[in-house]
Amino acid sequence: MDDLKLDDAIKNHLESHIRDCEKELDDDAESIITNQRYAYINDVAGAAVKKKASKHSLSASDKIDRVVTNRILALPIFALVMFTVYWVAMGPFGSFLTDWTNDVLGGEWLQAGSRALLLSWGCAEWLTGLVSDGIIAGVGAVLGFVPQMLVLFFMLAILEDIGYMSRIAFIMDRIFRKFGLSGKSFIPMLIGSGCGVPGVMASRTIENERDRRMTIMTTCFVPCGAKMPIIGLFAGALFGGSGLVATSTYFIGVGAIIISGIILKKTKAFSGDPAPFVMELPQYHAPSSKNVFHATWERGWSFIKRAGTVIVASSIILWLLQGFGFENGFRMVEEQDNSLLAMIGSAVSFIFAPLGFGDWQSAVSTITGLIAKENVVSTFGILFHIGDAVSETDATLQTQIATHYTALSAYSFMAFNLLCAPCFAAMGAIKREMNSTKWTLGAIAYMCGFAYAASLMIYQFGGIITGEVSFGMGTAAAIVVLVILLCMIFRKNIYDENTLTISAVAALDK
Repeated sequence: MDDLKLDDAIKNHLESHIRDCEKELDDDAESIITNQRYAYINDVAGAAVKKKASKHSLSASDKIDRVVTNRILALPIFALVMFTVYWVAMGPFGSFLTDWTNDVLGGEWLQAGSRALLLSWGCAEWLTGLVSDGIIAGVGAVLGFVPQMLVLFFMLAILEDIGYMSRIAFIMDRIFRKFGLSGKSFIPMLIGSGCGVPGVMASRTIENERDRRMTIMTTCFVPCGAKMPIIGLFAGALFGGSGLVATSTYFIGVGAIIISGIILKKTKAFSGDPAPFVMELPQYHAPSSKNVFHATWERGWSFIKRAGTVIVASSIILWLLQGFGFENGFRMVEEQDNSLLAMIGSAVSFIFAPLGFGDWQSAVSTITGLIAKENVVSTFGILFHIGDAVSETDATLQTQIATHYTALSAYSFMAFNLLCAPCFAAMGAIKREMNSTKWTLGAIAYMCGFAYAASLMIYQFGGIITGEVSFGMGTAAAIVVLVILLCMIFRKNIYDENTLTISAVAALDK
């Protein structure tokens, strides 16, 4: 009994000593231990190896790091950098390239040209529509997204090649660790900003199984390149093309990751401290044109292959469902509201009514977005009788969106589609990396549930503030969701009895 009391006293003393050290050095214990190990290695190496006298001056990289990795300035600088990246990709330059590709190459040359050619050959109207409005328009829809995606991938490749993104991983580790995530999780999330598939696959570099699974479940919260057209469409239609909208969606994704880290770390399946994160920061250098263009092409070609196959196939299916239905029997319909697509959307639209978009068009677009997020814009093009070879900058489509949504319901729709389950290709990657049907379904269900809860609170609480929503069942449900969320965030972690920090210190004492 005395031995147990002595062990408890030692444990309490260690915990108190650890907290004092962390407070004094303003860092977590694992980072302190890691730093001391490397300091010891440097001392040994310094005693054994003779080097030229130092010049007693900071290198250019060190001087830059004093600013970009500063405790206070690091995050504002990161936000400004990402705002610039998205503004260039989604702003005037990216929009000009997309408009030309969509309107001239896709619309005038491919779609209109093929229709005129087929009609001159005497083809039936339904066959002409299938080829020009289904197949070729699907190809045009893919081409319309490519310029903005290439601009985005190009700028991210430059940031990676000069060494800045490595600093962001270092900066985010300090933040992520406070919420139960490892800094290693940021690398897959960074890659996932281009495409969710390689982002999920990059999680295999994380040794700790709990951290790896949590990273897989949260990586797709970061807006990937395929979600950018959705952001561009609604930002242009209802928010004046504001770059702040795109930037806010990026940080909504980061917020979802942080909240998820807090909640999941307090469950038995994910309990325990994240593994220490150690990496060597490269020196800043001018970007290599070979590396930048290779990375841009690799990501761009991956996007084209995946989007091309999925969008063309889904465009054909959408055209058939939208063109046929029950109108004096089963036939090609004149009124789109009588189509098979309208029937399917109407059957599930009630689910999204509390989120502010309970119409069948929004429901159908959300469903097709699960096939590929790029489908959302082209689906709206079909449903609003514009054609699916449209881009997010199409003036006619933006006008239709502006009359169909309010600013609040549009933001709610956008938030749901950005946070919910990713495309089929990314779901397949999750299945491969999880290597478990149970974990895969759990990850997809978690993302969809989180997206629904976030969108519900955005619309209901925002509607109460703006007067767009009257207090009702939806608002009551949003309050319940908020209370549950807060309880899950602030509840005590009952699985955190023996932390990794104490174990690490005890192991060093031995």
